[in-house]
Amino acid sequence: MVKAIRFHKTGGPEVLQLEDIAVGEPGAGEARVRHTAIGVNFIDTYHRSGLYPMPMPSGIGSEGAGVVEAVGAGVDFLKVGDRVAYTGNPIGSYAEARLFPADRLVKIPEGVSDQQAASMMLKGMTTQYLIHRTYAAKAGETVLWHAAAGGVGLIACQWLKALGVTVIGTVGSDEKAKLAKPAATI
Repeated sequence: MVKAIRFHKTGGPEVLQLEDIAVGEPGAGEARVRHTAIGVNFIDTYHRSGLYPMPMPSGIGSEGAGVVEAVGAGVDFLKVGDRVAYTGNPIGSYAEARLFPADRLVKIPEGVSDQQAASMMLKGMTTQYLIHRTYAAKAGETVLWHAAAGGVGLIACQWLKALGVTVIGTVGSDEKAKLAKPAATI
């Protein structure tokens, strides 16, 4: 049994409950991950409140990092002890350990902490999508980035600057400007 945050009805933070759950052994294509860090995202409030409906009862949380404890049949690219991170479905990262589709786990490289990996997967993938797929930003171009001090904004401004893009960022306060200024013109 492991501890997990779950909810049986939608509402405010008061609906969240700490419960004991059985994790079990990984099935084919799965890995069991013992979390060392999880990401907390605004979308978690949408799940909890019912704005984005979830089957009940439900776990919560979509980002995590940890250590592989076991792998199921057919998983040959991960081994027990690997440090991994993930984002996305199935929801349920607010737990000490869980099963997760192995093909959606990413090995964490040396030099990246579990906390960094767990907190940036969704934001990093969003940034990659926006600056490489939505529009492939190129050196010498100028990009206006709103919310430059937010989670996605900070990653995007740094990444764009590394690509040779001039970044003009908007922020909502002097404190946020101090965060974003190293990578963007505020």
